[in-house]
Amino acid sequence: MTPIRVADLGVEPVSLTEMRGYLRLDDDESGEDALITGLITAARASIEAATRRLVRPARYRLMLTAWPAGGVLPLPLSPLLSVVRAGIVGADAVVEEIDTGLLRVGPDPWEAPCLRVDPAVPLLLRKAALIEVTAGCGGDGPPVPAPLAQAIRMLVADWFENRGDATPDNLLAPPPAVAELVAQHWLMHL
Repeated sequence: MTPIRVADLGVEPVSLTEMRGYLRLDDDESGEDALITGLITAARASIEAATRRLVRPARYRLMLTAWPAGGVLPLPLSPLLSVVRAGIVGADAVVEEIDTGLLRVGPDPWEAPCLRVDPAVPLLLRKAALIEVTAGCGGDGPPVPAPLAQAIRMLVADWFENRGDATPDNLLAPPPAVAELVAQHWLMHL
């Protein structure tokens, strides 16, 4: 089961205006705005991959062919915020909605993101469960941790200043200061 991002619900954690200020760009240097915007998106995605934490809120969809044994479904979405939709999908592809209250976020949406499945949930019996959840910082979620926002700014600045200067040795490695900021928020994957 792999969660699929179906909708972004908020804005990037670092704005173009904020990044232009960080880079000390004048207003007459607006020709770089598209590049900076793309770098912000790429840096955010890089930080999310490195930490296994979402710093932009989004809606995710998952499909299950069986309910989890023990009633707990760990998810790789931290912080996990809420269940927004739940249903049972039959062979005819018709979704029969079920009460989202049968699936609860818990116990710790940051460090142990999972869904607790109520025993009263309908049996699947040759059907699949469709679940949509929201996850991520910003928007209705917790604020983006300051070290992760700073890591995004630093990564964008590094990429902006060193365009095309990558060698095979440093192509994938972030600058050491960025790695230190990210390390304190890394979520272990079991």
